[in-house]
Amino acid sequence: MSRPELETTTNLPRILYGTAWKEETTQALTELAIQQGFRGIDTANQRKHYDEAAVGAAISYSIKQGHVTRDDLFIQTKFTFQAGQDHRLPYDPKAPTEVQVTQSCASSLEHLRIDQIDSYVLHGPSRGTGLGPQDWAAWKAMEQIYDLGTVRALGISNVSLEQLTELCQRVRVRPRFVQNRCYAIQGWDDSVRKFCAEHGIIYQGFSLLTANRTVWAGPHVAAIAKRLGRSPAQVIFRFAMQIGMLPLTGTTNAAHMRADLDVEQFSLTEADVNRIESILLRNT
Repeated sequence: MSRPELETTTNLPRILYGTAWKEETTQALTELAIQQGFRGIDTANQRKHYDEAAVGAAISYSIKQGHVTRDDLFIQTKFTFQAGQDHRLPYDPKAPTEVQVTQSCASSLEHLRIDQIDSYVLHGPSRGTGLGPQDWAAWKAMEQIYDLGTVRALGISNVSLEQLTELCQRVRVRPRFVQNRCYAIQGWDDSVRKFCAEHGIIYQGFSLLTANRTVWAGPHVAAIAKRLGRSPAQVIFRFAMQIGMLPLTGTTNAAHMRADLDVEQFSLTEADVNRIESILLRNT
């Protein structure tokens, strides 16, 4: 069965650079990623795991140096509920959720030194199952920001199929993006990916390497990589693209950045894709 690859639009690239967990190296690594050729940058207004202001400094520097223009870049950030934050909050914790979203978005624009965000993502529902009042309030506020043109698209991350289905059934502005941690042992999040494909939602997969070491470090991927003259990591990112994902990478190595960007230069066979999809499911 042939699989249509992700169709990208406007300034949406084929792979994103993730800026989580980089702390004091965030600015330098984001600058390096842009210099190496990344045009999609993923961050969040969650100081616990991201330094959004450092990302903004890197973007500003790269534009001033003439490496890119603003129109070249796809910039994605997120609103995070207080439960996912530390004490460095980008909003008033006593304010209603709607106000927190507005404050966080304004803070993101200031941090990133831009006047429009390409993708604004709800950084996970407020609870593990279903959607609660906070989620609906946050999404309504995000819709209002979208209506104003402050953001070009909305998204949600760390979401289950049940939650995504409920969200899409009830909201006025549906998500354009879903970003999930993607586990091979769970079929590479196949149920959520299928829903996204059926509803015109772009699926972003993260932790493709860190969550799946037994796959990419195993003999089956190694054999494919050897045949193609590529690295196992490149095979996994190419696989992700060929099953319709927009993959994220957070590498801190310049050579690996170039290698990750180079995955568009080769293809896997359908047999390769099927083998990678079924490695853990078949227990081989």
